[in-house]
Amino acid sequence: MPAQADDLPEDMEQMAALVRELQAENAQLRALLKGMAHQAFGSRSERASVILGDQGLLDLGDLVTTPATAANDDGDAEDKPAVGRPRRKRGLMALPAHIERVERVIDPDTLDCPCCAGKLHRIGEDASEALDWVPAIVRVIRTVRPRYACRECREGVVQAPAPRRAIPGSMVTTSTLAWMATARYAWSIPLNRQLQMLAGQGVILDRALPSRWMRKIAWWVKALYDRLLAYIHSQSRIFCDETRMPVLEKGRRRTRTTQFWAHACDDGPWSGPAHPAVVYIHARGRRHAEAFEQLARYQGVIQVDGYGAYKALVRGGPGRGKITLAFCLAHARRKFVDAFRKSPSPVAAAILTLIGEVYAIEARVRKGTAAQRLQARLAETADVMAKIKAQIDIMLPGLSPKSDLAKAMRYTLNHWKGLTLFLEDGRIEVDTNTVERGMRNVAQGRKSSLFAGSEEGAQTWAVMASLLQTARLGGLDPYTWLNDVLERIVTGAVKINELDILLPWNWRPAAEPVKALAA
Repeated sequence: MPAQADDLPEDMEQMAALVRELQAENAQLRALLKGMAHQAFGSRSERASVILGDQGLLDLGDLVTTPATAANDDGDAEDKPAVGRPRRKRGLMALPAHIERVERVIDPDTLDCPCCAGKLHRIGEDASEALDWVPAIVRVIRTVRPRYACRECREGVVQAPAPRRAIPGSMVTTSTLAWMATARYAWSIPLNRQLQMLAGQGVILDRALPSRWMRKIAWWVKALYDRLLAYIHSQSRIFCDETRMPVLEKGRRRTRTTQFWAHACDDGPWSGPAHPAVVYIHARGRRHAEAFEQLARYQGVIQVDGYGAYKALVRGGPGRGKITLAFCLAHARRKFVDAFRKSPSPVAAAILTLIGEVYAIEARVRKGTAAQRLQARLAETADVMAKIKAQIDIMLPGLSPKSDLAKAMRYTLNHWKGLTLFLEDGRIEVDTNTVERGMRNVAQGRKSSLFAGSEEGAQTWAVMASLLQTARLGGLDPYTWLNDVLERIVTGAVKINELDILLPWNWRPAAEPVKALAA
């Protein structure tokens, strides 16, 4: 492009060509600016309701369930006809039966009849329930071990052995450690904020203590973490993804970006045998070497995005011939959404509409068997995917290679075999939303804590978050599960060769309920 006015061409055709080039460049820059503004200030939803109207109502794999009837709903009792998408019922769900009930009876001020002054008799009652919150009780367990001796001799001194603690010589019980770990790694409450909560009750702790405690309990459950990873890798279909994890560099006042790699499995959508589970693996980077190290011995289908480290596994790495890659349709869709937002196009809108039809079919056959899902996909989805490919084949040659729409089309064509693998196997999902949902826990913790304090801290984070998130995916209360697991491991009630019974889907509470240590 000419840098000065003196360099402008004198020929009118060259001048016209230059003007067209500048106009095209200006339009591209405006589209880029519009896209960046949307990324900074626009909606974060990927459903693009503003783009395709009702397409935004499609279930794209999020955890959406239909609520049960509300027990304490203040709304109208009569059912109203649904218009369009059914509305959720508001109010609390039915309160669980296992929660302790405290009954409070409210009698009238007087039981004398207002007419004749006779005694009133109880003929019925109205009852309602409301959820009540009792703040956590912080207490001190004072363990006393009396010594007994024989008066007849000097040899008969007897004393009960001291109970084992997770951290010998510490001032906290297993329950306290489980609570702090759950709050930190399951509910994303930083340790320093927990210290402030304890300080409000008069318990002042050194800031360095909780981090050491978390590393210690991660050491106790590391073998269980390894068993969980082995279980995931024993499945014939898994999901993989990675996300950044800033780590504070030792001796320097800045962070270095490392990675959490997530490996997950879940056959719940088709009622298969694999339980929902996720494991986070901390690594210094996201290069091919990390992928090789983690997945070199795996055999089966891995559902991933289009990142090159996974492709290297099957192109010439250790997974060649043993690993099959299934790609994510949601990632392909995301590229078309971005292209449409920057430069609205009827072609992009048409492709997005077709992808929406794929997800509509998937929502309808969700929870069906693998055979039922495959039958529906072959009967309906295969034609929709063929239309998508036909649209791309027709339109791509006429597009500028640098346009976002052309890039989205090339990405889709380059990954077409993996994107359509779900048409050959009813057990395979259409996207990687299974593992992306598992990454939300890490993202929330990263947002609240900003970074891990050290490499050891990041490894502790990976171990504890993996176990607690898997417990949550299994429908368990993470604190109840971790408290019981820690107690059994620390006391030796469960040996290392019996750890499988502590995995969330095998775990059962102790036969004898834990009694209160103080009345």
